[in-house]
Amino acid sequence: MNKIITKYQDIKPYVTKDGSIIRELMHPKIHGNKNLSLAEAIVPCGFQTFLHKHEKSEELYYIVEGRGIITLKDEEFNVTAGDTIYIAPNTAHKIKNIGEKPLRILCCCAPPYSHEDTILLNNS
Repeated sequence: MNKIITKYQDIKPYVTKDGSIIRELMHPKIHGNKNLSLAEAIVPCGFQTFLHKHEKSEELYYIVEGRGIITLKDEEFNVTAGDTIYIAPNTAHKIKNIGEKPLRILCCCAPPYSHEDTILLNNS
């Protein structure tokens, strides 16, 4: 088995299609693992991601730090550090930071995250 280890400080953040700040902690296209990706998403205070969906990927969000309101389809609910949220493929979703510090989320996607699988939706 190949050993694959990443170092947080070596990973450059970027802004993804949904508007969050992402660090790809482990992704097949970058690191050589196979079937899923793990990223840290940061949503700054007062900001929310764009409403979007993924046709193929299912996601798990684990709230590391902060407070937010997540929208899944037509439902909204509060989330806070320690919560884990399942997002099925084709589920419209967004998350808003309602706290006083950045909202930090671990995002696990299978199949791995791709820009091509991210579809922006009407944000009304």
